[in-house]
Amino acid sequence: MTGGFEGPGAKPTTTLAAVVARVGALADRLDVPHAEVFDVGRLSAASGVPESVVGALLGGRPTGGADVQTRFVQRLDLLRRTRLKPNGRKYTQQEIADGAGMSRQQAGALINGDRRPTMEHCDAIQRFFRVHAGFLTAEDPEALAGALQRTEQELLQQLADRERQAAAPADDPLERLLQDHGVRGIAWRAAQLPTDQHRDKVAEWLDMLLESVKRPES
Repeated sequence: MTGGFEGPGAKPTTTLAAVVARVGALADRLDVPHAEVFDVGRLSAASGVPESVVGALLGGRPTGGADVQTRFVQRLDLLRRTRLKPNGRKYTQQEIADGAGMSRQQAGALINGDRRPTMEHCDAIQRFFRVHAGFLTAEDPEALAGALQRTEQELLQQLADRERQAAAPADDPLERLLQDHGVRGIAWRAAQLPTDQHRDKVAEWLDMLLESVKRPES
């Protein structure tokens, strides 16, 4: 069952193995625990892949792979459980339908797996939940590799910041603040949070902290 969702290309498992190796090497250079960067729950929420499958893929074990409709239903269920409204409640079928521009009956059939999703359905629901294109349909290894690539970019930024910090003047008050409070590490962890509301709270705290120190004018 493809229906335009999948096509030929590089083997996702090959890409995943390479990304896992790169992320592990970066974590070692930065003294970041592997348990943190390869946290199964976090990667599941970021990729949409079930935790059991994430664990198997990270361990290099075959998983068989679900078809497109099964992946869609699983990941839509995960979105409803992890991307909540500001009041902490799940979005209702009616709210998803309104936000995605479809009827409540259509939304209910998609959520329950009674209707095969189209690309238009996927795009609309992904926009509603503010997740990247392909979140609902990518094959499991590809989805997990994408989540790890985002982690890789964060680690590369941390590495660049550390190297820049090492070259900065020792008496720079802003650099000293960033180091003393572990601001860059906090920012990296904030990027892994599942909702904008969580990230906004951390951003507010960081803004207040950084405002407390101003670089001297040159």
